[in-house]
Amino acid sequence: MVIGIDLGTTNCALAWSEDSSEAKQDLLPGQAPDINCFAVPQLTYPATVEPRSTLPSFVYLPGSHELPPHSLELPWDKQNGFIVGYMAREQGAKVPHRVVSSAKSWLSNEQIDADSPILPWNSPDEVEHISPVEASARYLSYLRQAWDFEHPDQPLADQDVVLTVPASFDTVAREFTVKAASRAGINKLTLLEEPQAAFYAWLNNADADWRSQVTDGDKILVCDVGGGTTDFSLITVTNKDGDLNLERSAVGDHILLGGDNMDLTLAVFVQQKLRKERGIKLDAWQMQVLTHACRTVKEQLLQEYAEDEWSVTVPGRGSSLIASSITETLSRLDVEKLVLEGFFPKCSIEDQTTRSRQSGLRELGLSFESNPAITKHLARFLALHKPDDGSLPFFAPTAVLFNGGVLKSPLLRQRLVETLNSWLAEAGAPPVKELSGADYDLAVARGAVRCGLAKNGFGIRIKGGTNRSYYIGLLSSQPAVPGMPAPIKALCVAPFGMEEESRNSIPSRSFGLVVGEPVEFRFFASTSRQQDSIGSIIEDWEEDLEELPALQLTLPADSGEAGKVIPVTLESYVTEVGTLEVWCCQDSQPKWRLEFEVREKS
Repeated sequence: MVIGIDLGTTNCALAWSEDSSEAKQDLLPGQAPDINCFAVPQLTYPATVEPRSTLPSFVYLPGSHELPPHSLELPWDKQNGFIVGYMAREQGAKVPHRVVSSAKSWLSNEQIDADSPILPWNSPDEVEHISPVEASARYLSYLRQAWDFEHPDQPLADQDVVLTVPASFDTVAREFTVKAASRAGINKLTLLEEPQAAFYAWLNNADADWRSQVTDGDKILVCDVGGGTTDFSLITVTNKDGDLNLERSAVGDHILLGGDNMDLTLAVFVQQKLRKERGIKLDAWQMQVLTHACRTVKEQLLQEYAEDEWSVTVPGRGSSLIASSITETLSRLDVEKLVLEGFFPKCSIEDQTTRSRQSGLRELGLSFESNPAITKHLARFLALHKPDDGSLPFFAPTAVLFNGGVLKSPLLRQRLVETLNSWLAEAGAPPVKELSGADYDLAVARGAVRCGLAKNGFGIRIKGGTNRSYYIGLLSSQPAVPGMPAPIKALCVAPFGMEEESRNSIPSRSFGLVVGEPVEFRFFASTSRQQDSIGSIIEDWEEDLEELPALQLTLPADSGEAGKVIPVTLESYVTEVGTLEVWCCQDSQPKWRLEFEVREKS
């Protein structure tokens, strides 16, 4: 089988399709096997296991006597000591300091070691703590065990698994994801960017008709707004030898902004309303419960034919309230105004997000986006990838595909289309067409399966490759200047779009490698410098490149001479799961591998 897993920030999903020779015999030419979704059995209440279409990405770590005996037993695990999924989310809303959430976002946090036990973040010492890698492994392990229980003759570890990650994940975050999958017993693995998966799902729904919906020269914006993150990608359609080809041509930054921010915004609105109108002040615990309740309000009132209002209830605290519940209502108009104007404001293409001056001292934690305007982030993304010929001030998409739970709301999709079309009209470009038919909860898992099938000959593949250009620091060779260290240049070792399982070497050039003593290798990346080829050298890189964690190590010397400099050539290799290796070669043979280092603990 081919298994597709959406390892989501707020929900996970699993889909599958048969890829056996028997299944192929029953198919017409060009037809792909059916893709099915796995209903995940999970605890919904104590001692109650029910199937759900998705597995909420929450781990609850209960106290020793918090829940009744045997209430956490699963059909495949009678000794289960923690909760994953629906009940974990619901129980975490009541006892928030014991729940782990947004583990995927922590995998890309440069400030911490994602394999150290830090979650739940800022919880008391008596609460068990696990790492973001371990939390991700528990989601994946849960899916594997649930699948194996229902498919004992087809264990998941034996299947070809396509696991999705944000397009903005750098190679370090991808390495952590692979590590979590391996810890969960999943090793036959391919990584796929989530916006690409969403497009594969659209291809699957459109079937053979997709070629009539997009044509040569189309530029498709994939806009993915989920519970915790916002992702933008561009896919271009080209014609090669009379056949259409698809290529992922750009990806955006990792933006920690999504439905969770909207839930908190609604909760703050209710909090202020209670204080102003009724003199009620909510504490931190009540605010967390209220934020959880506002997620349901948002989902209900942003639908096309929504009710006029929705009630939320918060448990009371303190003697003055005698622990009575507090109920407040939110109107549809209030929700639309807060979400539409706060997160999807109408703006011009020039009204882009900019980097604000950072405070000199800040709390460690997730690097949440400070500007909530998703439309302004989109404007910045399109302006960053404007045509090289200067014909337009921004990249002008001809079609848009929406994905992510937030964009279930037709009101939000309509606002994004209106905003895009206003920019296009001003530039004299035709309006964008919306590619419809998405399943916002399951599209990524389904698309992952379609990608796996495409690798085996069923349907077209999207040409992707590395989502950044990668560079290694190169110490300049120049005379010493008092008080000024020798500058570091950036040498491109993997250009944007370098495909999986491909190798590149820097032609006709050698470098000096220090062996036998501790040294540091600096690495850099860029999502915008797509014109650089392997071997390109960037001298003034501070504004264009993002520095990645440095690698500190001692490379062995054959002769044992410390500090010896030997001539080497460089070769880069993109693995089948999309991670990058850089090799230093001696006599044309790879000898020393430079692996991207995991982040050190802060």
